[in-house]
Amino acid sequence: MDLATLLGIASAFGLIFFAILSGGGLMAFWDIPSLMIVAGGTLGTGLVNYPLKEMIGSLAVVRHAFFFKSTTPHAWIPKFVQFSTVARRDGILALQGVADEITDSFLAKGFQLVIDGMEPKAIEDILETELEFSQNRHRLGAELFQTLGTFAPAMGLIGTLVGLVQMLQALDDPSRIGPAMAVALITTFYGAIFANVFFLPIAGKLRTRSSEEQLEKELMIEGILSITAGDNPRIVEQKLHAFLSPRLRQSSF
Repeated sequence: MDLATLLGIASAFGLIFFAILSGGGLMAFWDIPSLMIVAGGTLGTGLVNYPLKEMIGSLAVVRHAFFFKSTTPHAWIPKFVQFSTVARRDGILALQGVADEITDSFLAKGFQLVIDGMEPKAIEDILETELEFSQNRHRLGAELFQTLGTFAPAMGLIGTLVGLVQMLQALDDPSRIGPAMAVALITTFYGAIFANVFFLPIAGKLRTRSSEEQLEKELMIEGILSITAGDNPRIVEQKLHAFLSPRLRQSSF
């Protein structure tokens, strides 16, 4: 579970609610018509912008913003050094036992391709293709929330215009001016909250997660190809260190 995402959303909403309560009642900021315009309008325009199947699939990606196993690319380097040592000492087929114990499906698939005797170029093409399509799925999820974050303030603006029209029509009835003005202002408030506290931050977190995963997978591909080429374990380590910042590089030799 990503505590940063949970704490960020909780603190943002919490401080907003605290500020509202400090200046008056919370019910003053609760308006069903405004919520319908912003929430319903944002969801509706999202459905117009994306096919239903893609939208449902992309919404499932949001779990990566809350439940995600942090990637640690540097932790894989000593393991690849060990894999390389085993392969040079006992042969490529000795990696079969290693592949059976690996929990990462991407890495396990890569080693299985090596064990099956495929050419390095074919292995690279297969793994790069799988990585590319995985990144495309993640990119679509981030793009969807970015789009919803763009639509939400626009829906708020539409709600503001609706409220202003209603207010102008009710100038001869002072009792109707207040509710109409509330719709005009609160819809803008809802649009800004949805966009800047939820949709856009989630999009940013998904892009960060995607970049982290891509780095980890590219390191794995390089390690697999290096082992396939029969590189010395020290050479394998040096190649993989190129993916890390200098402060994270720790030699096993």
